[in-house]
Order: sequence, then structure tokens, then C-alpha cells
Amino acid sequence: MRFPPIDELEQKAGNKYLLVMIAAKRAREIASLKNVQIENPRSPREVGIALEEFYADKLEVTVNGE
Repeated sequence: MRFPPIDELEQKAGNKYLLVMIAAKRAREIASLKNVQIENPRSPREVGIALEEFYADKLEVTVNGE
């Protein structure tokens, strides 16, 4: 089973498109800055780590216009 669960991530983000934007932006930050906000991530890849951080409420997400 995939961790974190995709359906729970999508529900938490509100929609799958916003989830993709969050994961992509944070993955680029992780790749360039090499800073991870969680200890012992399960995923070896930046996108997986970004999703784990989002699932663990380590990211602050703001949407313009709302």
C-alpha cells in the first residue's frame, strides 16, 4: 500500500490539481535546498517526501484569491 494514501491526500488538499501543485513546488524546493521537514521519510524521492510532509501537516499552503 502506498504511503501516504492518495485519497486522504486529495481530501486534505481539496482537489487533485492543488495536490499536484503543492507536491511539485515542494519537491523542487527539496531538490535544490536539500532540506526535509520530517525525520526518516519513507520515500527516497523528492515528490514522495513532499507528499509525506503535506500529510504530516509540515507545509503551510495558501491559495491566492481565497
